[in-house]
Amino acid sequence: MFSRTTGYRHASIAAGVTAVEVLGAVNNFAVDATEDPTAFTDSNLARFAAVLFLNTTGDVLDGTQQAAFERYVRAGHGFVGVHSASDTEYGWPWYHALLGATFDSHSTIRLATVIVVDTAQPATRALPSPWVRTDEWYNFRAQPAGVSVLVRVDEATYAGGNMGADHPISWQHAYDGGRAWYTAMGHTACSYSERPFLDHLLGGIEWAAGIP
Repeated sequence: MFSRTTGYRHASIAAGVTAVEVLGAVNNFAVDATEDPTAFTDSNLARFAAVLFLNTTGDVLDGTQQAAFERYVRAGHGFVGVHSASDTEYGWPWYHALLGATFDSHSTIRLATVIVVDTAQPATRALPSPWVRTDEWYNFRAQPAGVSVLVRVDEATYAGGNMGADHPISWQHAYDGGRAWYTAMGHTACSYSERPFLDHLLGGIEWAAGIP
């Protein structure tokens, strides 16, 4: 789990790190949390089934570290992106193709209604639909291409959306030999004590890691 920031830093990072560590302890997988980019080497990454970018921002890896991460994904491993993972590494096109979309803007923190699109996936099976919750709602530069959308947000239920009726906020796909899962939710510290959001995040981690 990687949470380095070189731009805006979310106050919720500490809560997110703790939450993922607890999810691992309860669900029998190990979690190694770091903000050290030198962890991105071939030998170190090979220890993990998936890498999670938790509210990263800005340029967080150098070229050598980026190349190691690309090799890691191409070897069949998984990636999980949470919230501002899409506000990260704007000069790295491969990363944004892996992620599926690029952050453009966001609403204020507000209540909105979430609709589950695919109820059969690990990240959505336990979710209510409609699901009314508070977060900061992201708009993207374009609709994600070549992905399976899991969850969308209903723009009629809040102000600040600009993507229309089909406004995805979570999706997954196979990419370049590996697996990538993303959720745009997770701005607030409260998210990481919210049972449905934790179920959503756990399902994404397990899917990306290839845990049946």
